[in-house]
Amino acid sequence: QAHLVESGGGLVQAGGSLKLSCAAVGRTFSANAVGWFRQTPGKEREFVAYITWRGDTYYKDSVKGRFTISRDNAKNTVYLQMNGLKPEDTAVYYCAVHSRGIYYISTSYNYWGQGTQVTVSS
Repeated sequence: QAHLVESGGGLVQAGGSLKLSCAAVGRTFSANAVGWFRQTPGKEREFVAYITWRGDTYYKDSVKGRFTISRDNAKNTVYLQMNGLKPEDTAVYYCAVHSRGIYYISTSYNYWGQGTQVTVSS
């Protein structure tokens, strides 16, 4: 069954960097837009970044200039490079394939990964 697998999370000090990967298994998403979301306990899943099939990108305001979303269609993988990490970036990060609708709303996506934990210490 097709699914997504995130990796690259971990523990990092404030100001540090991490690069998350999102690989598709069982299907290709080179023709699909993909988004990254994050979630902390007790809160709604929130939009972080989005990339269209041709590489146009959109970001949550608070991560602009620090995070970069990219894709390698040959590897069927989408990345999220996170620089200048802050404690408030701590969350479980999820990638998802956009289905239809507004790109910054989680219900616009169908396939989701299992998530990868990012923890930023102060």
